[in-house]
Amino acid sequence: MHDYIITALSVHLPSVLRWAGGVARELRHHNIAVAGKNSGSATTDALTLADLTIQGLIVSALRDCDPIFRYCRIDAEETTGDLTRFPQEADYTIGIDPIDGTKKYRDHTSNGYAVMLHLRSQAAVLYSLVYIPEQGEHGWWIEASNENILSGPDDPSRAAGDVLRSLTPIDRAARPNSNTIYLIGFQHRDEEAARRVEALGLKTVSLDHLAGCAYELIARGDLDGCLIHSPNVYDFPVTSHLCRILGGDAVWTRNGEAINFRETWLDPKSNMIRLSGIVACHTHHESLLKLVGLAKDWHPLRYHDGDEL
Repeated sequence: MHDYIITALSVHLPSVLRWAGGVARELRHHNIAVAGKNSGSATTDALTLADLTIQGLIVSALRDCDPIFRYCRIDAEETTGDLTRFPQEADYTIGIDPIDGTKKYRDHTSNGYAVMLHLRSQAAVLYSLVYIPEQGEHGWWIEASNENILSGPDDPSRAAGDVLRSLTPIDRAARPNSNTIYLIGFQHRDEEAARRVEALGLKTVSLDHLAGCAYELIARGDLDGCLIHSPNVYDFPVTSHLCRILGGDAVWTRNGEAINFRETWLDPKSNMIRLSGIVACHTHHESLLKLVGLAKDWHPLRYHDGDEL
């Protein structure tokens, strides 16, 4: 069944994400910040009317474009949209992040925000679609499916699906390696976590200092993965999907086992569903082994007292 869902997503959703990107570009010219999240993290707590509006648009499209989508569970970062039309339990889940990088979007500090969705089972991510509205002249696409990653500029003179079908898959052999990862989720301990990772010979960068959108940076080889405490299920699955296609994996540092989407928890501070524990994600297994060895005994709780990792 997932093949039919992937086909329907690849046919219908590129146009929808392009429309959503247009909405995001326009709303960014206005004062659209809203309150409502209180996790203590500025990145997590950022919220705008664009997040709410665009999620409603995407959920409506999933409701209306093809009846096969109504067999899927929806994991949406916000609460807007006709979510009651979709089952609470299903074999397949569509995850939505209406504005990934909301803080940068709201504060006008970077154009690397994205509109995105993915399809996953409980075991693996099966399809990812990312639209970066303000990269390049007209926006930028990332699509991952069937062991291929497509990455390239949009062309609004052509149908969105036609643009995607014209892109050449990433050549894994030709893709450079940066040996760079980003870290997030360790609260006030992020800098200490980065220091210890760099002692292994890896490079680190914070999300605030990424020169663009993480998914495009991974596709072109300027970023190779991440180390995250309790990643959410709306955007992180796309990172894990790209890294697996590029030859790596996403694993729990506590045991080195590949992640699944059965072991999750609801974070009451941010009202987000998260994977349990620390996750390392990289395009190379050798670096994954280093990260697992480093972080296997770090504190399993995202929120805990003290300065120890």
